[in-house]
Amino acid sequence: MKLIFAGTPSFAASALEAILAAGHVVTLVLTQPDRPAGRGLQLSASAVKELALRHDLPVFQPERLKDAAAHEALRAAAADVLVVAAYGLILPQAVLDLPRLGCINIHASLLPRWRGAAPIQRAIEAGDRETGVTIMQMDAGLDTGAVLRRRAIPIAPDDTAATLQDKLALLGAALIVEVLPQLASMVPTAQPDTGVSYATKIGRAEAALDWRRPAPELERRVRAFNPFPAAAAMLAGTPLKIWSAAVAKGDGEPGRVLAADERGIVVACGEAALCLRELQKAGGRRLPTKDFLRGFAVRPGDAFSLPEPVPPRA
Repeated sequence: MKLIFAGTPSFAASALEAILAAGHVVTLVLTQPDRPAGRGLQLSASAVKELALRHDLPVFQPERLKDAAAHEALRAAAADVLVVAAYGLILPQAVLDLPRLGCINIHASLLPRWRGAAPIQRAIEAGDRETGVTIMQMDAGLDTGAVLRRRAIPIAPDDTAATLQDKLALLGAALIVEVLPQLASMVPTAQPDTGVSYATKIGRAEAALDWRRPAPELERRVRAFNPFPAAAAMLAGTPLKIWSAAVAKGDGEPGRVLAADERGIVVACGEAALCLRELQKAGGRRLPTKDFLRGFAVRPGDAFSLPEPVPPRA
């Protein structure tokens, strides 16, 4: 099959690699323009672009897809289908109508749950026991298209957004390779009207841990926001990133340190307590608590700052 592939991060690169290994012909790769990254803010290519260049595939990086010039580039690729995985740009109707077999999306959730930009993080944050990958036909709505195939996997109690993304990337790669040879004869199934939820984009304002919340909720947020934007806290005027934590027994004023030793820093929450196991100061390295405490004194009775409450998501 001749196809155009549109994707940007490593999640998408896994799918592109599987498609190439299966022998499909990729006539064009769409990916986001190079962006500044790292401390030096040097322009950095996406994971999909790096893979495409290694395979000598033509790469197209438009800022938008509404221009006639972009449509002409896609038309010239003469593809049977356009496969999308975490691309980052909305496909206008004119693009959706171009390929003979339409456009299909690899979405990292069990649709219709967690439509939108951050399905992996929101599933962990909500405490879902399972998630999965849905291969769907694309339409003008936000992840509203008919389902071609989907498969579930459990969310492990220690899964972070990073580890769960890796699992779902492999699953998505396997599913798209299953679907492509059967695509012309598959009968899609409309998504149900019930069970719809939206995975809004993760914002840095959400990173600050609000110690007034229950500890189980905060523990899930630590995992959901690892690696981005990383859960954040403020102690003695010093901003910290929290990379690993566990629910612990304890009771006290929210934000108050109940214990601090090599086993962790136990902080009182609105319900129970949170044991911080891996922390990082600005400009420093991620450290287990026992190493962190060698360079940063924390004692019982110290208090983490309470952030301004974040308004509930729409």
